[in-house]
Amino acid sequence: MLTNVEITKQIASRYHVVLERESIHAFADILVPRKYKKGERVLSEGETCECMRYIEKGMTRQFYFKYDKDLTEHIAYEGGMVICLESYLKKEPTHLMIETLESSFIWEINKDAIEQLSLAYSDVSVLYRKFFEFSLIESQIKADTLRFEPAHERYNKLLQLHPEILKRAPLVYVASLLQMTPETLSRVRSASLG
Repeated sequence: MLTNVEITKQIASRYHVVLERESIHAFADILVPRKYKKGERVLSEGETCECMRYIEKGMTRQFYFKYDKDLTEHIAYEGGMVICLESYLKKEPTHLMIETLESSFIWEINKDAIEQLSLAYSDVSVLYRKFFEFSLIESQIKADTLRFEPAHERYNKLLQLHPEILKRAPLVYVASLLQMTPETLSRVRSASLG
């Protein structure tokens, strides 16, 4: 596992932000490392999301239940940030849940701590804003894909943008993420291979 400082540099690089040396160390000081076993719940329905989570190693999925059906909202892996945005911003209980799909090593970034840092360091403030920008852009791309693209294009876009999900996540969750049945996903995969 990397050190707090190395993870801070990795996060800043991932979001294309250059942090000053003092900011790097201040940010590193608020990072909290957590280990999770495969299948472990990171956040449960009814809890409030009080931190962003950066995945150093492993894979998570965000999901919810609708009409007793388990629906996958998001799958993240190394280099990804996981957050239940509405709960985080409003400080209210979430309907979304987060669980690990693999043994995972995750760094937590507490909301109050990063907001304090953002007031003290302008470069950390830029990084904090970038977290939201990237999250919103990713959400918009996903929404547009689901609204406007047929099943095979949704699959191909996921293959292009996030091949790790297709390699590592259970197909039932991939199908749910793409809003298709497992049978449709199997047909689409066969057609793209063949």
